[in-house]
Amino acid sequence: MGMQTGAHIVWDWNGTLFHDNDAIIGATNAAFGELGLRPITMEQYRALYCVPVPKFYERLLGRLPTDAEWEVMDATFQRYYTEHRVGCGLTAGAAELLAGWRSAGRSQSILSMYGHDELVPLVRGFGIEAHFLRVDGRTGPSGGSKTEHMVRHLGALAGVDPARTVVIGDAADDAVAALHVGARAVLYTGGSHGRARLEEVGVPVVDTLGEAVAEAERLAA
Repeated sequence: MGMQTGAHIVWDWNGTLFHDNDAIIGATNAAFGELGLRPITMEQYRALYCVPVPKFYERLLGRLPTDAEWEVMDATFQRYYTEHRVGCGLTAGAAELLAGWRSAGRSQSILSMYGHDELVPLVRGFGIEAHFLRVDGRTGPSGGSKTEHMVRHLGALAGVDPARTVVIGDAADDAVAALHVGARAVLYTGGSHGRARLEEVGVPVVDTLGEAVAEAERLAA
């Protein structure tokens, strides 16, 4: 990565660097179908989505799914998503922003709640892996919060100061995880949450990744 100047970005993957909204909503509706739930639109998804994910299903079912229901829905979601992610690409301008942040001597990493073994080859396939100090996906069960993963992620980044770290993501949970470790956050409206939901968190909210990077530079100065 070359010389670092102190400022660090922790990027979210799904819905942030990776524009996979179509695959996400399709996989969600496939999972809903297993319980006889009606399909929802992307707008409805953005209004209702939350973590832990079983709570999201509770908002639609009127109750938490049983363990057996969760296992079926999660397996259906993962199967559909894996099949359909191949039609998705990086968010517009993402590759150029990653290269520009790196060429300025700053560091960056990815922390995603997508499974680690699936995430790493996906990032590598886009030819962007060299931009990152680390690429960490979820280990363990799906559906939980990012906070514990963020603690481990930053702990593994030697020389990275949480006070000069900015998490860029598309969900309220990204900001919660950032604040837990003493980092800042910028939330992007192009993914899983609409602007109104994101603004409730109390961190900067932007409509493009270019704006997110500019805000990260300001916050980490």
